[in-house]
Amino acid sequence: MKPLPQFEQFFAFIQLSKWFIISCLVGILSGIGSAALLASLEWATNWRESHLWAIALLPIAGFFSGWFYHKYGKTVEAGNNLLLEEIHDPKSTIPLRMAPMVLLGTDLTHLFGGSAGREGTALQIAASLADQLTKIFHFKSVDRRILLMAGLSGGFASVFGTPLAGTIFGLEVLAIGKINHNALFPCLVAAVVGDRITLNLGLHHTAYRHASFIPNITPIGLISAIMAGVVFGIVAMIFAKLTHKISHFFKAKISYPPLRPAIGGAIVALIVWAIGSTKYIGLGIPTIVDAFETQLPPWDFAAKIALTALTLGAGFKGGEVTPLFFIGATLGNALSLILALPTPLLAGMGFVAVFGGAANTPIASTLMGIELFGRESGVFIAIACVMSYLFSGHSGIYRSQSIGSGKYHFMPMKEEPHLATPAQEIDPDPEEII
Repeated sequence: MKPLPQFEQFFAFIQLSKWFIISCLVGILSGIGSAALLASLEWATNWRESHLWAIALLPIAGFFSGWFYHKYGKTVEAGNNLLLEEIHDPKSTIPLRMAPMVLLGTDLTHLFGGSAGREGTALQIAASLADQLTKIFHFKSVDRRILLMAGLSGGFASVFGTPLAGTIFGLEVLAIGKINHNALFPCLVAAVVGDRITLNLGLHHTAYRHASFIPNITPIGLISAIMAGVVFGIVAMIFAKLTHKISHFFKAKISYPPLRPAIGGAIVALIVWAIGSTKYIGLGIPTIVDAFETQLPPWDFAAKIALTALTLGAGFKGGEVTPLFFIGATLGNALSLILALPTPLLAGMGFVAVFGGAANTPIASTLMGIELFGRESGVFIAIACVMSYLFSGHSGIYRSQSIGSGKYHFMPMKEEPHLATPAQEIDPDPEEII
């Protein structure tokens, strides 16, 4: 039954009041989950760097992680792709065990020297915890989609300290080229509450140096920003495709799943031993910070691509986004040798643009850049994120991300096998929500 036009705002207020309470609960769960993740990863990183011999145990940790998921986690092993699939086509509540299992798996990856991030883990923790509210409130499919999208926003915002980017990420990541605004209010509330909960629990996010000098928009500066964005997008595409190809290779050649991370872990450990540095494993936060402050070797981004693609492709748990920050910041640092823009600005542009290209989320990545590096750099960041999005093609780190519309109006869309079809895109009836 449609509400009468004169009472539209009244019905909207009632429904939004309900969703305000639900979204606050989602934000609280997201914030607590991210706080637990950030605290455990900080401990794991510090312990590993104080006990470097533990990296030799990475194959054993990989085998245990793979066996644990093979034995008890087959229904949640798809990770973020499972979350996107449930939003596209809701079927059953995400098992609660996803949260502790991915937390344990990610901690093992970092404790023993894998190269991975934390965003994927935060999203899985937040969304799986949030989805348990389905059992309490008996949500229908449309409401459950909104709930899971709010979980994505809450998890992203709370783990990175970027509530505006988190809000849009939960909406934008579902489909290339299309955003539905039905979940905008729940995503915003969950993102803001999740971020505040994490901060109030005493967890702090890394502060990155802002560029002290932002040049005026000149022809050479504009061209430099565009060229940087093109490179960021191509590198984002390379990372996504390489990770998928390594994953496919391990699955095709090794039939017993626990052996995949075990063998991959052995290779990673040998590489770390050969180069004699832990610079390219873990989150890589110190190197990301250095990218804003000093000139780094121009090959740092390529080394991080290789080790992260190997770690995740072999089946270790963790996220892709923080390694993408590393890749982007160090690549921007390297591009400062040939482009007419300051090093801190290019590092910040790469930080968010490579992520935006790999995740196909140019708006969320632009907002993240402004939240982290200041609005003064916003125009350059936006240019880099948009160009990266366009030049990463129809590839991405999330296989279940659907195609709402192609990126280019001037050529037919080439559909990638790991991306869903346009018919799978969400388009819920607004009247079912308000």
